[in-house]
Amino acid sequence: MGRGPQPTKVLLVEDDTLISTVVADELRDHGFVVHEATTGAEAMSYLDSEPDIAILFTDINLPGDVDGRELAARARAKRPELPIVYASGRHAPFGLDGMVTRSLFLPKPYRPAEVCALLARLTERPH
Repeated sequence: MGRGPQPTKVLLVEDDTLISTVVADELRDHGFVVHEATTGAEAMSYLDSEPDIAILFTDINLPGDVDGRELAARARAKRPELPIVYASGRHAPFGLDGMVTRSLFLPKPYRPAEVCALLARLTERPH
């Protein structure tokens, strides 16, 4: 028998444990496979080792040398078609120099259900 559609893999990059847990749980409840990272460097390791990651959802303000903007730029250089969604409670989308092309911005606070709906649309998943 043929295999059905595989679950969509999301790389969730968020250094706030509470936000990450709530969003990851909601995504999993909606059938996504979620890899969680708290730093840009950790996220790059996932992108290097998990070729099936279908979307990057990253906070902009991350600890360490690689913030969300740098992470997105590096990810897009490796995977030009990777959908990228930025999130931030400190930045407005029109004030973000350096956002990669064809990316989206989701202001915090957001509802986890909004994240699920957005990622489903971006990856063309049925609800």
